Amino acid sequence: MLCTRLTNAHILTLDPDHPVAHDLGIWRGRVVGLDAAVASLPAREVVDLQGATVLPGFIDSHVHLAWAGLKAATPTIAPCERVEDVLAVVEEAARGRAPGAWVDIAGYDQRSLGRHLTAAELDRAAHGRKVFVMHDSGHACVVNSAVLDLLPAEVPHQDGFLAESAMTAVRRLRLPYSQEELADAIEHAGRACLAEGITACAEAGIGGGLLGHSPVELGAYQLLRDQGRLPLRVQLMPAGDTLRPRAAHADDGIPRALDLGLRTGFGDDWLSVGALKIYTDGGMMARTAALTAPYQGTDHTGQLQDDPETLTRLIVDGHLAGWQLAVHAIGDRAADLALDALERAQALRPRPDARHRVEHAGLIRPDQLPRFARLGVSAVVQPNFLRYFGDDYADIMGEERAPWMYRGRGFLDHGVTLVGSSDRPVTDGSPLRAVQFMVERASLSGRPIGPDEAVTVDEALRAYTVAGAYACRWDDSAGALAPGKRADLVVLGDDPHRVDPSRIGDIDVVATYVDGRRTEGGKQ
Repeated sequence: MLCTRLTNAHILTLDPDHPVAHDLGIWRGRVVGLDAAVASLPAREVVDLQGATVLPGFIDSHVHLAWAGLKAATPTIAPCERVEDVLAVVEEAARGRAPGAWVDIAGYDQRSLGRHLTAAELDRAAHGRKVFVMHDSGHACVVNSAVLDLLPAEVPHQDGFLAESAMTAVRRLRLPYSQEELADAIEHAGRACLAEGITACAEAGIGGGLLGHSPVELGAYQLLRDQGRLPLRVQLMPAGDTLRPRAAHADDGIPRALDLGLRTGFGDDWLSVGALKIYTDGGMMARTAALTAPYQGTDHTGQLQDDPETLTRLIVDGHLAGWQLAVHAIGDRAADLALDALERAQALRPRPDARHRVEHAGLIRPDQLPRFARLGVSAVVQPNFLRYFGDDYADIMGEERAPWMYRGRGFLDHGVTLVGSSDRPVTDGSPLRAVQFMVERASLSGRPIGPDEAVTVDEALRAYTVAGAYACRWDDSAGALAPGKRADLVVLGDDPHRVDPSRIGDIDVVATYVDGRRTEGGKQ
């Protein structure tokens, strides 16, 4: 007897052997059959979907659940456009904290104000507290004098503005968060994912780096797993700086590792260790993505996170230790470094199925596309960056480079696996709105952003299902609705293929199923 049979549905399986179905059978959390194979079988529950569209559950291959959950509970200065309004929010938050306590503020984007805040301005509202204003990009912050006084003199800042490794120095003063606090934040963000049809995700950098929250951060996810509170399947990417020199046997060829030799693949269907996350540069929003030519109208080319050889050694060592690598590279100069290092690593120890990834691939020159293909590197892009920030990004890149941003067609035509993701909470995490951008290639203002990079609806959906499963090494169990695969699926109010592209992002998520069970996410 089946546990559940979904019937009277328009099921888009993304399985080429059976692309469309009307019935789907579920037993013990797995798909057991489609159409005639299950239509006559008894089931404990039969759900008539009245013609609704069903897709494999979306996979968001690059998120920050802990940050998203914490941000949702943090006082925000968005969308303040005047310094006076920002300081009013900071002052109100500060008065609710004990003298000397940390005051966290979210929602900062200097573009709204036309310039950066300063430490002196924050001092006026701090009233003896330590103020940390997080930039929406996750690559910068502004702090007040009480925080600057705690930093080593060699940490660079501009009137309280700190970017990349300098921001990391500030965060080290603020950390760690408790596992209970992190668990609550992760659960909150995970339920938001379910409401958007996301059934699995990859958490991009725990335990260190720019956005880690605790040296024992994995324990927060395990706590949720133990308590039955983990809303969706999560793959965890340890930050690159969590690797340490280990005295492994010489024959192992492992120069650096996590304790006990843990690496990609450890865990179960719900919680596992994924790729090693390595940052090479910053971000476009903070103007720290590393470019080969300056940002438009400036002499500034962004920055790398460390000297090139240090970054290269970390990438090579991670590869030698058996990790899948997720290398953050937004600017084309950072992408050059990432591709060079991955090529060196593969030459030292060939691993044909390593499935290394470049996270973001925000500005990729035409000559770099064949290198992605030759090295077998996936491009994990965030289409919603251009939907929401595309006007600004196109301006700072200029007319020649704007079409190279967050490519779609260019990757696919070169045989590169194109993977969709959100980078939640940097911007809207909705896969459907991202799919709409991938098809339309237009920002919210209607401005075309690299229209030649547009893809089809089917190709965009595959970026959030089949390709996501491949990038996370889940392709044996997820990404399509086929016998033996997980019964993770999303029920939609319409078929993205059948509506005007401008309406794809507004399609209702009617229900989300994980492990064959309808979850609390989605429209009930």
